[in-house]
Amino acid sequence: MDLTAEVREFLATRRARLTPDKAGLPAYGGNRRVPGLRREEVAMLAGVSVDYYTRMERGNLGGVSEPVLESVADALQLDEAERAHLFHLARAANASGPARRRAPRTSPATVRPVVQQVLDAMVGLPAFVRNGRLDVLASNALGRALYSPLFGTPGRASAEPVNLARFLFLDPRAGEYWGENWARTSHDVVAVLRAEAGRNPFDTGLTALVGELSTRSEDFRRLWASHDVKYHRTGTKVLFHPAVGRLELSFEALELAADPGLQLNVYTAPPGSPAEDSLKLLATWAATETHQEENA
Repeated sequence: MDLTAEVREFLATRRARLTPDKAGLPAYGGNRRVPGLRREEVAMLAGVSVDYYTRMERGNLGGVSEPVLESVADALQLDEAERAHLFHLARAANASGPARRRAPRTSPATVRPVVQQVLDAMVGLPAFVRNGRLDVLASNALGRALYSPLFGTPGRASAEPVNLARFLFLDPRAGEYWGENWARTSHDVVAVLRAEAGRNPFDTGLTALVGELSTRSEDFRRLWASHDVKYHRTGTKVLFHPAVGRLELSFEALELAADPGLQLNVYTAPPGSPAEDSLKLLATWAATETHQEENA
């Protein structure tokens, strides 16, 4: 990842979205040449000189202190994910040459047996483990059934992990699977990848994935250029499964403390809800499919 360009575009896009009114500033003059705040306005809010902030927005975070980063984050009204992203970019920008050349710390390519046991023990709840690149590394039976279109991607090698972003942007079935929620889901997925790029800017696997998606998907290129970042910890997903139809499920994302970079995603449905009935039907469908495969 080009850190200079990343810093420049991230700060510029955050500044462009913040109007004087939102920042509590008077909007002098009727014709502003920028869509959001001017650089001098951000500098004033952050308590730094215009030259210093201009240097930062041109992509140079070398030597910038944490208090200054905090002040700029406050001035731009960054949320938790955006603030962390700025600090990650600064940390990468200040890394020494040897640190940049070292192989990046990547998450494990597989899960430990005990993690798979935990997944399998979650009977009745779809669950899977993913890494920061959105590779699905393990799942339980119901999780695999829920994401059966992804696992059944044509041409995918059996040893190759399912990747949520690759399916979303490159598989024509993704539009049917996410239905009217495709646009929101695609924005969230790109924002998660962008946040991961800030945490691990020297991850060659992530760079390759972003390059592939940028080359093959105009939608991905457009969303990637927005420089939005997001944490995906809890919420609701609506899916349209080919076997059981519409599913509205709550999800929780839990970091695996013993496996940095891995995240456990678990889906639930309210007791007695149509979604719970659909999950039971999905479990029956999955068992039938497994039985047929074993006896084929």
